Amino acid sequence: MASMFGNKRIGVFFGALLSAALLCGCHGAREKHEFAVPEKFDTAKDITLTFWAKNDTNITQTRIYEKAIADFETLYPNVTVNLRLYTDYGKIYNDVITNISTDTTPDVCITYPDHIATYISGADTVVPLDQLFTDARYGLGGSELRYDGPTQEEVIPQFLQECEIGGVHYAVPYMRSTEACYVNKDMVEALGYTLPETLTWDFVWEVSDAAMKKDAEGNFEINDQQVLIPFIYKSTDNMMIQMLRQRDAGYSDAGGNVMIFNDTTKELLQTISAHTAKGAFSTFKISSYPGNFLNAGQCIFAVDSTAGATWMGHKATHLDISADKLVEFSLEVMPVPQFDPANPQMISQGPSLCIFNKSDPQEVLASWLFVQYLLTNEVQIAYSQTEGYVPVTSKAQRSPEYLDYLSRAGEDNDLYYDIKIAASKLLLENTEHTFITPVFNGSASLRDAAGQMIENVTKSTRRRENIDDAYYEKLYADMNALYHLDQHSGTEGKRELGPLPKESKLLLGGLAIAWCWIFVYIAIRKNKK
Repeated sequence: MASMFGNKRIGVFFGALLSAALLCGCHGAREKHEFAVPEKFDTAKDITLTFWAKNDTNITQTRIYEKAIADFETLYPNVTVNLRLYTDYGKIYNDVITNISTDTTPDVCITYPDHIATYISGADTVVPLDQLFTDARYGLGGSELRYDGPTQEEVIPQFLQECEIGGVHYAVPYMRSTEACYVNKDMVEALGYTLPETLTWDFVWEVSDAAMKKDAEGNFEINDQQVLIPFIYKSTDNMMIQMLRQRDAGYSDAGGNVMIFNDTTKELLQTISAHTAKGAFSTFKISSYPGNFLNAGQCIFAVDSTAGATWMGHKATHLDISADKLVEFSLEVMPVPQFDPANPQMISQGPSLCIFNKSDPQEVLASWLFVQYLLTNEVQIAYSQTEGYVPVTSKAQRSPEYLDYLSRAGEDNDLYYDIKIAASKLLLENTEHTFITPVFNGSASLRDAAGQMIENVTKSTRRRENIDDAYYEKLYADMNALYHLDQHSGTEGKRELGPLPKESKLLLGGLAIAWCWIFVYIAIRKNKK
């Protein structure tokens, strides 16, 4: 009798469990749905859009946004676009996360794919764009557009790929940049070296170490100053990511598996520590902006984004130091250092545009029309000319207007500033050598951890702490805990896996029915007894 009741309890348990599985119908979080494109855009309906964008202090970029909005509103008089400017992408990210819970997200925002991966952890928060891409009327290059927008084929594939998360496009690229090494060529040659065609890590470390010689009065011989940091890196997350990529070592994979805590990472950190101990290396977070040291003759190799080119050189458009601190020098713009010059690897980065889902399909469609307008030649070329960005479409890159802009390098130190145009050309000439990192819910945290390891090791070395195997074990454990990386490893960023296949549903249904019959059989046996 006890065995019979045990079987009954087991049957009830499995029956309930399998029924729950059938009711769920998916094996993850809430299911997302493709946006259904309306048959027609309602031009008689008044629509107000909110657009969140990033801008530091560049008034020219603000005016480009404002002009783009005004021109778009002229084309679509029923649409009003309200612009909200932020000084930092991190602030946009934090505000979006806060507003998701209250359903008050913007309609359109400029952000990074790593951030979007977190936004889409809820169902239908961000609009998947693949059906919008191919819509014959309102898609990329669609027949009903009131402007000359690019086709999908005219969006640079390497840039569009970065906007794909889990096989779905949740954004379109807006601007793209990479990193560059801004080099004081005069100092390199004064130390007895000649710049190679491609910078290598060994060359940069060797020259940086050689520059640390001082005279009897304590000044550095190379610049006759009390201050010199030969090598300064602005974004240490990019530094670690690119070094690992160049060494073909683990960082993460498309499944969200965290692979960064490996022997190669430790080896790279040990090398960085060794040169930091000589005073040859530092970071932006520790020492301040590399361009300031470069322009003052206190740095030889300054690594920053190509978008930061307007801050580099004694004739730079933007300067953070006084004129009396400036030192004239020959400036070379080169790709970041490589381990294998024959196989260069450099990161592709830059802001993208995403659309947030709303209850009104007309509002979403209006957002999509506005996003596409930001990809037109007029907007793309104007914005790319403000800094060392490049347009994200071949349509803009090959236009006579943009080619004319590139050809006029050095005509002035503003629009045609030669260093800015050289930085743009660096990316244009190396697009095929760029790469992107896998994007998943948690990839932003992994990126932060990658840079923080370099920051921690550099700080510890400067403080003369003991850096041994135990130090690295603790560093790995601290990064794992601080950024909750163990919560993402192997889970594909905890994204939902989608609906169960039909065959699986049928199998589970059959099992549930079988258990029901077992339960009935046991009940009949019980009644007979």
